[in-house]
Parts: sequence; C-alpha cells; structure tokens
Amino acid sequence: MTTPRLVMMIPLRRCGSNAIRLRLNMNPAFYSPYPLHLIDILSTATPSRDLSDDEHYFRLIVDVIGLQTTSLIKWPGIVFDPVEVFRALQHRPRSIHQIYGHLLREMGARRGATVVMDKSQDSAQYYEEYIRLFPDILFLDVVRDPRGQISSMNRAIIYDFDTLLNTNRWIKARKTADEIRERYPDKILTVRYEDFILSEETVLRRICDFLQIPFDARMMEIKASQEAQQMSALSPLWETNASLPARSVIHKFRLYLSPEEIEAIETLTLPWMRHLHYTTATPHIHGFRYTEETARRRHEDRKKETWEALHQSHIQDYILRKKRARYIESTDW
Repeated sequence: MTTPRLVMMIPLRRCGSNAIRLRLNMNPAFYSPYPLHLIDILSTATPSRDLSDDEHYFRLIVDVIGLQTTSLIKWPGIVFDPVEVFRALQHRPRSIHQIYGHLLREMGARRGATVVMDKSQDSAQYYEEYIRLFPDILFLDVVRDPRGQISSMNRAIIYDFDTLLNTNRWIKARKTADEIRERYPDKILTVRYEDFILSEETVLRRICDFLQIPFDARMMEIKASQEAQQMSALSPLWETNASLPARSVIHKFRLYLSPEEIEAIETLTLPWMRHLHYTTATPHIHGFRYTEETARRRHEDRKKETWEALHQSHIQDYILRKKRARYIESTDW
C-alpha cells in the first residue's frame, strides 16, 4: 500500500471546515475521517510521560486509539491494534502527533487514498513538530469572516461563550496561519469559506490542484454523502452539513452579534479583514468595553446554560460529549 501524503486543515474550527471536508471525502483520492482533536488532551494536561520509555509510549498509543473509539463520529471499518501500532512506530521519533499521523495514513492507505487530511485545526499551533515528523505535509488554511466565525464559536460547545475571548482566540489562530505562510509559502493554500459558498466547484478545484489530486464531480453531490447525513442528525453543530450552503450564512452573524460586538471585532481584526478582502460595516474605532475578567464570568455562566440546553434538546450529543470528556480526564499522559 502507498503511504498517503498528510495534509492539515488549519487554524480554527467553525469556519465551514466540515462542509469542505465532507465534499473532499467523496473524492476517491482523498480521505479525512472525523478528527480526534488532540488539542482536547494537550490543553488539559501537562505531558509527564518519558516517551523514550517503551511502557509510557505504549500507554500513549492506547490512549490515542481509545480517543478514536470515544469520538462522536467513529472511523468506519477499522479497529487499530495497539501492539501493531507500537511495532510500526517503535523506531520513529516519538510523539502523540506521530501516533495520530500514523493512524490517519493507515486509514487512508486502506481506502486507496493518496492524500489524507487531519481536520484537527487547533493542532496548527504544533505545526513545527508536524513538519519535522512529516516533511512533505501541506496546510489547507480555511478562513472565514471573523464576525461570522466568532458568532458561530460563541454558540458552539467547543470554544468560549464570549465574544471577547473568541476574538482573541481568532486573532491568535490567524497569526499562526500567517507564520506558516511566511515560513513555508509553498506548503499552504488559503481559501475563504464565503468563496466556497458562492462557488463550490471553483474552490474545490483550487484545493484539488493544491493537493495534486484529480477533481471529481461527485464532490458536488453532498446529499449522497452518508457521513454528512449521519452528522447532520447527530448534533446541532452540524445540522447544515447535508445540504447546499445557503448564501444567507454569510451575513447571519447580524442575528447574533450586537452592533457593539461587531464594531469591536472589526476594530481588533481589521488588518486581517482588509488583507482577506472582507468589507467592514462600522467606524471600527472601539474595542471591547469590558474586561477579560468580566468575559470569563460571562463564559462560565453561558457554559452552564448551553450544556443544560444541549441536555434538554439533544440528549445523544450531550451524552457522547460528556463520555468523551470523562475519557480525556482519565488519560494520564
């Protein structure tokens, strides 16, 4: 089997990334299973294992494989044997990212793909390690109007529940993408989600050219994707993934952000909005008029409300996310 080339989608979720991933997945030359989001482990624990120790490394392999089994969307048709994975990786540089990259490429190879993509976008902050481990890696940078993306992040269960906190997160992520582009311009392609909404085929052709895979017209038939149908039924975060993107999404942020929030986002993200050709709507002269401490309090209050609302409205999504969180807490790497 040919080892597929690894691609990482970056740098932040809620940018329309699943819509693009699901369409690319209908191309036989490409594969990207639902991501494991290693950041959820890396951000909640301080690595304490000496990975040069075989026992510690094997335990980490077991933990990563277990993360796949607790994922909201399971990887179809494969069960990984930790012993086989350890043997395959025993003499390679040891890293949690090495393990994940191996699982992804093994999955892609079994499906006959020449390219496999990790959509764990927040892992972009570890890009230097990924380049050391996988020198031919490419980066697909999916950008979205910060007002739309931050609005979506506020209402998701995966980030903060406050506009100030998510704006800071957006800026940090864009700086990471900029850094990759500056250092490795030949390894990165930037596409705007809004351009994808307006012309799916144009953007998909650009991506296929960048990944050096043939364009496949089946990518335009998202309603035929079983994974898209499964995802749209499982969680409110993915309800629109099984249908054509609506142009109204582009300005949907106006329903959820106050004029003050829009102005603050535009003020802080103005250099990126101009560079990425997003049109502003305010004088953008005022940032946020409350402190990060206040933002943290709002986040905690809204977090409780959002989890309770999810419990009441989407019990399966709630239970699966709680189960995954408990599993992550049980890991001791």
